[in-house]
Amino acid sequence: MLVINLIGLGLIVLIVWWFWLYKPETKALGDENDDEDIVITVENGVYQPASLSVPAGKAITLVFERKDASPCAATVQFPDLEISEELPLNKKLAINLPAMTTGKYAFHCQMQMYKGELIVK
Repeated sequence: MLVINLIGLGLIVLIVWWFWLYKPETKALGDENDDEDIVITVENGVYQPASLSVPAGKAITLVFERKDASPCAATVQFPDLEISEELPLNKKLAINLPAMTTGKYAFHCQMQMYKGELIVK
């Protein structure tokens, strides 16, 4: 009985860490990356990278590559920018984002299980 309780407690701690405490590493993009495509892979329940730092006042292009067959991974939404795009499986899709002001802009799937963030500085 004690072992089952300890396993249950461990799973609860893991769930709390994954959904509320875990913060992915932020990939910073600056002027040196002007000619590079920013590729975000959708795989295994996450966006990789899930956190991007981009310069303010500059339009950017994000390239999403969906490798996850889950129906939830099929759509990416940028609610603050009123952008919603269908992601084809095993193909890349470029999404052009307008110049943004300083702040944080969330992006996610339609059920908000896959989450990411653009940090505009």
